[in-house]
Amino acid sequence: MYTFIGGLIVLILGYLFYSIYIGKQFGIDANRKTPALTKADGVDYISMPTWKLVLIQFLNIAGLGPIFGAIQGAMFGPVAFLWVMFGCVLGGAVHDYVSGMISLRNDGASLSEIHGKYLGNAAQKIMRVLTVFFCMIVGIVFIAGPAGLLSQLTPDIFNKTFWIFVIIAYYLLATVLPIDTIIGKIYPIFAVVLIFMAVGVTGGILLGGFTIPELTLANLHPKGISVWPNMFVTIACGAVSGYHATQSPLVARCMKNETDGRRIFYGAMILEGCIAMIWIAAGLAFYGDTNNLAGVIYGGSGAAGAVYEITRTLLGPIGGVLAMLGVIACPITTGDTSFRAARIALSEIIKFPQNKIKNRLILAIPMFAVAIIFTFVDFPILWRYMTFLTQAFAMVTLWACSVYLAQNEKNYWITTLPAAFMTAVSLCYILQAKEGFRLNPTIANTVGLAITLGCFALFFYKIKIKGNASTSFCK
Repeated sequence: MYTFIGGLIVLILGYLFYSIYIGKQFGIDANRKTPALTKADGVDYISMPTWKLVLIQFLNIAGLGPIFGAIQGAMFGPVAFLWVMFGCVLGGAVHDYVSGMISLRNDGASLSEIHGKYLGNAAQKIMRVLTVFFCMIVGIVFIAGPAGLLSQLTPDIFNKTFWIFVIIAYYLLATVLPIDTIIGKIYPIFAVVLIFMAVGVTGGILLGGFTIPELTLANLHPKGISVWPNMFVTIACGAVSGYHATQSPLVARCMKNETDGRRIFYGAMILEGCIAMIWIAAGLAFYGDTNNLAGVIYGGSGAAGAVYEITRTLLGPIGGVLAMLGVIACPITTGDTSFRAARIALSEIIKFPQNKIKNRLILAIPMFAVAIIFTFVDFPILWRYMTFLTQAFAMVTLWACSVYLAQNEKNYWITTLPAAFMTAVSLCYILQAKEGFRLNPTIANTVGLAITLGCFALFFYKIKIKGNASTSFCK
């Protein structure tokens, strides 16, 4: 229990103190007008209350990520607590804050445009394709799953195909309508539900006589899967997730003041870290050990089965409803903003104004035509790459943030060190993973760390010869 409570304290202290330091290093200007004010269009650029943006950003980046990823990461044992508490404070929250604020400073620019500005044309071309692809795949994956669950809870006439088209219709509306019409109204509600579920589970574990194991650095994964680099990829949301930076521009376009960034970007990520800590603790305490937890996850029920069993047992019928609501609503509230982010990214790539609904439909309809096709195609191999891609995105984004800070003569170490770490994680993982190059782990780790050192050296070389990185990192 002490490790769990201590981890929550670390996260809270990170927000109370380290976030202020990060904000000072970035150089917040309370008098600078935000794009919500200078580019207001009533669609994507709309000034919204800060409290609402915090909840929107939280649900936008969270969804099922800090629940499912944490439950699966708990199979490595209490060492997972360390990754969440320090990964979130020093890596994930910094990643979300700096990238979100850079987007704000660049009129709410999408992630690929930020990569292009600070990492060069080559990076921009690659990341434009990957960003749109990534957002669409996330959106597509979160159509079939919720549709299948809804079909099981409704009469036979409302089958999976029916719910697929209902969800797609909702996604289309959420993608093209003004952000405050649907997203601005329902996101805060579901964010509160997600928080309530986590608080309820915490109370059930602490007051129900369960024992939360204390920290041990031993790898307790029943299948012997190594902690490095696998745990750092398994637990993305809640620690470090590159997907977040694809979503932050949606909120950056609605902020009224730069000073709100600390609460919106850093604060929402800390809240997500707390959710991940709670579900790691729940997985370990409820099932007693990692073997029992693995029996549920690998036994056919998966992470969703574990979440349902935990919430149903600890919170009774209400917990069961919350679990089902979460497993259905959270993926949907990830998919809708993923498609919206893809639309905005496409509009920036081809420089196509989005103030008219006709223009938004011109981009959105082809996207959803592709989505309908792929929704009925089984592509599990494609999804396996998503866990790698989300950390690879974090790697690239943190390097872009480092260049930005170096250009502006700020303390770039706050992002350079996390960038190097995520580079090592991403490379070591893909070099040895089944969906990657399948190299011997020793060779993969050696090569991955060597390339990481090379990236580190290249960054400082570019800074030196370009005069504090006054131009792009690479061409």
